Amino acid sequence: MASHYGIAVLPTRVRRPRDKAKVEGGVLVVERWILAALRHRQFFSLRELNAAISELLVKLNNRPFRKLPGCRREHFEQLDRPVLQPLPAEPYVYAEWKKARVHIDYHVAVDGHYYSVPHALIKREVDVRMTHNTIECFHRGERVASHQRSNLKGRHTTVSAHMPESHRQAGEWSPERLLKWAAKTGPATEKLIRTVMASRKHPQQAYRSCLGILRLGNAYGDERLEAACRRALMLGSCRYKSIESILKHRLDEQPLEEQQELALPETHGNIRGPAYYH
Repeated sequence: MASHYGIAVLPTRVRRPRDKAKVEGGVLVVERWILAALRHRQFFSLRELNAAISELLVKLNNRPFRKLPGCRREHFEQLDRPVLQPLPAEPYVYAEWKKARVHIDYHVAVDGHYYSVPHALIKREVDVRMTHNTIECFHRGERVASHQRSNLKGRHTTVSAHMPESHRQAGEWSPERLLKWAAKTGPATEKLIRTVMASRKHPQQAYRSCLGILRLGNAYGDERLEAACRRALMLGSCRYKSIESILKHRLDEQPLEEQQELALPETHGNIRGPAYYH
């Protein structure tokens, strides 16, 4: 911020009020000549309060010094105004920084949303600059990606130029490899992984979720994962969190409730029948 506005920041020492005696003295002057003067007045809008402060501020700045010649306004005109610089053309933008490792789907996560970077940076660490409107990724000081910030959790922002050729692979992973891994667990797991990848615009956007689901087999076993995927498909919820919840609460060990078709009567007062539509 100091560089943006062309100023220098000289912090005082900790617990050394004499380092900023003029600042503390200025605060005291304002308390005496503005805050104290307004302490018994009641205001009903910010505009009304600002008008009253501005009036007293003019009087304070025109008030002669006791031990020095002139007043605050004259010192400002003589010392400060001649060296003032115009404000920058663009306002200062506050930004936060974090380090992130690029996943195998060549995306980095920021507040639950995934932003793409060039796929050559898979498994590399990048610096992420986050502002209110943009997300920028830097590798070794060079900006490699820039995106408009999104608040949609679990979604992807992907630039086509960041993807591998023909969308066939991302590093050492591919849709075929994930499906082959899933098939070793069971047909329900393979079907669920296929469903997850089909739900995304690009299969690579589902790699993170698919790997998380398949690795649940390491913690709970392939048999339980297959049963959990079978239940998730029946419920129509193929998210990682859903499958993890099924396994965590041991719902995969409960028998599946088959959906039974209701036998409707052929004649009923509320059933019109096919003849109604002829």
